[in-house]
Amino acid sequence: MAEQPTAEVLAIAAHRDDVEQTCGGTLLRLRSLGVTTAILDLTRGEAGTRGSAEERAAEAAEAARILGAGWREALDIPDGRVENTWENRLKIVNVLRRVRPRVVILPYWAGRHPDHYTSATLGYEACFLSGLAKIDTGSEPHRPFKVVYASLYADVRPSFVVDVTPFIEDRHRALMAYRSQYANQSAGSGLFVPEEEIRERTFAEARHYGNLAGVRYAEPFVQKEVGLVDDLTLIPVQSL
Repeated sequence: MAEQPTAEVLAIAAHRDDVEQTCGGTLLRLRSLGVTTAILDLTRGEAGTRGSAEERAAEAAEAARILGAGWREALDIPDGRVENTWENRLKIVNVLRRVRPRVVILPYWAGRHPDHYTSATLGYEACFLSGLAKIDTGSEPHRPFKVVYASLYADVRPSFVVDVTPFIEDRHRALMAYRSQYANQSAGSGLFVPEEEIRERTFAEARHYGNLAGVRYAEPFVQKEVGLVDDLTLIPVQSL
């Protein structure tokens, strides 16, 4: 595994390209604010209908460059077999203790793909275990302060959205870096959205979540905790 710098925000996802679809615009916004970011993909894409793990690795590196992530790596958990095991938790603990993020972004905990919803529980439990001093991994314990869930894949009302309007084009560029997945081709043509429709669909989703908060484009997130407000006059979304 490549040497890992520290980062304030770590996005964890099951597959290379999940981050680009669910929170890529948020990572771009964070970088514009000077917040350091990193990405951990749990699998390498070897079971995908299209492309190879090697192609996905090169595409993921290019997407990370566009998103401004300071570090990106993939674990060796089998694609299509993300399981909440002790071994897999410790693999993520090792990353958490090296990257030492304050915030971790996880996939939402319900959905169609088992890898996605399993990653939510797996990631959460790893965040907890990472703070236990008696679990010895050779690195100092570290527990993230905040865990949020990128909920774009789930039909749920978000706790909050992030305005990604200024970053929507770069968000799309990062997703389309995965040419082996999204360029028109015969393999998987009955399963994948045609290339010419990807922009329309992804922009429409971002527009929907933007409308909920009175901005043009946004990405949705869920938090399990109750939010805390100090000054009611500074709540940004208008009611009427």
